[in-house]
Amino acid sequence: MNSLEDELERARDLDVDEVADAIESIGFSCTRCGACCTREGEDDHTATVFPDEVRNLADATDREWRDVARPMPYGLSKTDDGDLEGETFEWALATDSCGDCVFYEEDDDGTGACVAHADRPLICRTYPFSLDLSGTSQPMGEAVDSVALPAHREGDEGGIVQIHECEGLGRDIARADAEELAATLKARAIRELEEAIALRDAYEHAAPGPGEVVVHDSEGAKRADGTSLEE
Repeated sequence: MNSLEDELERARDLDVDEVADAIESIGFSCTRCGACCTREGEDDHTATVFPDEVRNLADATDREWRDVARPMPYGLSKTDDGDLEGETFEWALATDSCGDCVFYEEDDDGTGACVAHADRPLICRTYPFSLDLSGTSQPMGEAVDSVALPAHREGDEGGIVQIHECEGLGRDIARADAEELAATLKARAIRELEEAIALRDAYEHAAPGPGEVVVHDSEGAKRADGTSLEE
């Protein structure tokens, strides 16, 4: 099994043109349907956001940390009062009372829009694509298709461009747009692995009390409001 450092080296060696070829072969154009920003069935919208992305969004939208991000729910349990407690890893974009992303709004005609579009995190910039390099993929739902990338080293599997459910798939995409998306997808893969390595190195088991949540990210352990446990 490759280490995270090995995967990071592979991510940095990715050929953007080859990733763009894969994206172009699938085709994509956003229809602004809002499906990737809203609740799916009984599950609230979940999109990974890293610490500096939370701060950027908070600054750009004049919001507090807790209004931008929430503890990733995976691994947490509920108290009798319905509150979450326990330890988890990383952050998810905050959701509204309907379970939709707090930055999602609809026009009168039902067309979706992100009110923080210019500052949206990498996972949002690259949907409906993700890269599978044995460690880089964040939760995005099951892939509906995939395209293998060429291997350039002996024993290297080459990686996979994963495609996730989206009504914008199969539409023509300009080469320049495919290349821009591919470069962002590579940047995301690198960032995810850098975060995973930093999280691993910073992790120390915490013992949250009843009704308390501890979030471990690349900067260490934090409370649910984003403040450090050491403060």
